[in-house]
Amino acid sequence: MTADPGIAPDGPPTGYTFLLPEDWVRIPVRYGDPDGAVRSLVASAFAQVPSDVPRDRLTPLRLELERRLRKAVAEARGAGALEMYLPVKLAGEVNLGASFTVSPARIPSRTTGPGGGADPEGGTRPVSDSAEIAVQLLAGDGAAGAADVELSSGEIDGALAVRRERVVPADPERGMELASRRVEHLVAVPGDAGRWLVVAFSTVGAGDPRDDLADAMVEWFDALMTTFRWSWT
Repeated sequence: MTADPGIAPDGPPTGYTFLLPEDWVRIPVRYGDPDGAVRSLVASAFAQVPSDVPRDRLTPLRLELERRLRKAVAEARGAGALEMYLPVKLAGEVNLGASFTVSPARIPSRTTGPGGGADPEGGTRPVSDSAEIAVQLLAGDGAAGAADVELSSGEIDGALAVRRERVVPADPERGMELASRRVEHLVAVPGDAGRWLVVAFSTVGAGDPRDDLADAMVEWFDALMTTFRWSWT
């Protein structure tokens, strides 16, 4: 439920919403029952398979899909995500070629003096410059090896937001067999200086992170973020 825009909410938001298409599913990562969500998703994916298909052919495929999903959830949890979203094709097949996660992040207030320099008395102010936000939130996450990093800033649901797009090269040693196109929207949490939400999307396209499919998926994700709304309960 979204707060009434005509009413000033008390305190920071307690959640968020966006208009998720029916062919995408949510898997809780930090809270809820991720194992149950994975089992349900796998069951749904295989519910469309004709009953005359031999079980000995289906079992290895089902186990492999469950293994890949559990690995994706574990990686998202290791990265600090709250939840992840995956597309499901109309026939029930899970598509792991694209996904996005939602994660919390925090930028500490910066010590400043009256003129913007260091304050010997320890005064602080919230960080609000978009370039500084991008540097602080995204430092140390492997971006140095990415190609064509693009940064921009604006607002999402009235809150300051920073967008980053980049291509991350393949890294077989880390289980990344294909290069990926990644887009992050970093949204400031209203009423809670220094607290941010990171919505991070990744796609391999049709095998090339700059192909037409990847372009279409990035456009879709950016359109999804225009429906993002904070909620107060």
